[in-house]
Amino acid sequence: MKPIHGAPLALLTLSLSLATFMQVLDTSIANVSIPTIAGDLAVSPNQGTWVITSFAVSNAIALPLSGWLAKHFGEVKLFIAATLLFTLASMLCGLSSSLPMLVVFRIFQGAVAGPMIPLSQSLLLANYPHEKKGLALALWSMTVVLAPIFGPILGGYITDNMSWPWIFYINIPVGLIASYITWRILKDRETETVRLPIDTIGLILLIVGVGSLQLLLDKGNDLDWFNSDMIRILAAVATICISFFIAWELTERHPVVDLSLFKVRNFSVGTISISLGYMTFFSGVVVYPLWLQTQMGYTATWAGLSAAPIGILSVIFSPIVGKNMHKIDLRILASFSFLVFASITFWASSFNTSATFMQLTLPRFFQGIGMACFFIPLMSILLSGLPQNRVASASGLSNFLRVLGGSFGTSLSVALWDRRESLHHSQLTENISAGDTVTNHALSALHSIGLPHMPSLAFLERSVESQSYMLAVNDIFIASTWIFLALTFFVWLARPPFAAGKSGGEH
Repeated sequence: MKPIHGAPLALLTLSLSLATFMQVLDTSIANVSIPTIAGDLAVSPNQGTWVITSFAVSNAIALPLSGWLAKHFGEVKLFIAATLLFTLASMLCGLSSSLPMLVVFRIFQGAVAGPMIPLSQSLLLANYPHEKKGLALALWSMTVVLAPIFGPILGGYITDNMSWPWIFYINIPVGLIASYITWRILKDRETETVRLPIDTIGLILLIVGVGSLQLLLDKGNDLDWFNSDMIRILAAVATICISFFIAWELTERHPVVDLSLFKVRNFSVGTISISLGYMTFFSGVVVYPLWLQTQMGYTATWAGLSAAPIGILSVIFSPIVGKNMHKIDLRILASFSFLVFASITFWASSFNTSATFMQLTLPRFFQGIGMACFFIPLMSILLSGLPQNRVASASGLSNFLRVLGGSFGTSLSVALWDRRESLHHSQLTENISAGDTVTNHALSALHSIGLPHMPSLAFLERSVESQSYMLAVNDIFIASTWIFLALTFFVWLARPPFAAGKSGGEH
């Protein structure tokens, strides 16, 4: 099929990017609105978090099915249907009058959203001229990078100035426009379809296994992990089902998820790199604003604004990287990205409680350079050596593992933050006693400004707690530094050539 050029290509890029941005935005836009939603629906904030969990679970299950669904229905029809159904689900979410109703519609929304990201990527690559495929990946990656950053900011603004249903209603015009433009341009460019039998056993194992794993990750910290019977049951179910699923899919003639992709060396290296890198990056995205809001006195909006500058240099450099990446070994670009990330996390590990807004924001600004070299080369590496009819399957599977990596990053970072805070708190309080000179000097200073004894002790306790959480954040950033450094070398296990359709990295 011949590539598209000129204005139709620009319109196609815009429509696919809008649909992708809308879908990724919905993974994070509701997070800051949970207290308001819970209040309006007369439930507790803990119950309200099911609005997030329900979407995450159904989306995680649907993502790896994208390749099978695309072969069955055709990529263009499936993308249009998924986008329109996502738009409908968004409207229904906004109209919900109870928590059970909202959770049901969020499950529906997450399920139909599954194919949107991998198919937007596959359709872009299939219709772009060969020499501009890097630019296509660059434009696609910008939407995936920026949407989670701006989601909480936009969600907070809409909730504060309008009402929470509008975080869903804003999807309606975007979804309709994206569907209409995409259909007008691609309706005569449908991919080949193959009527394959449904792998019922594999599908059931996938739904139960991945659903249990995602629930475990989302609810683990709230339920105190393996001290909870529910978490232990979920862990057992996830382990058994996923183990059987892998064994079944590797021997099934028509698997619902094409695990044979991992036989391709570059797919394995690229997918592992992007999943671990995203997991580590997302750990900072979660813990950093949490620390700012709970310990540094930042509002949700200002915490979001402190992270937003990461998008500035990313937007500037991503098209440049995309247009010129065929001139540079992609492993060099990926290694450069991981080195930038390692430098930024090492820098962030030196933060203290007196850091100003500018000092906290500056590293995020420079991190945008690393983001521009993160998605684009790694996606090119993992897709290299694959024919076009396997791109949707590869994109769906790699994006599933990337999203799962983000879930691991969220759960592990919050759990690690709490545990490291407890450790640092116990270490810092070991030296606080009535006979300690430093303690007495601090109490004397507080007494001298008119603070009574008991409030002075409470002030010291708050100071110790604040320092403990700060040290715990620093620990997470140091651990992130080591992971990024390891990935800097790991990505060199990939083998050129890295162009789509070539045979590089096959073994």
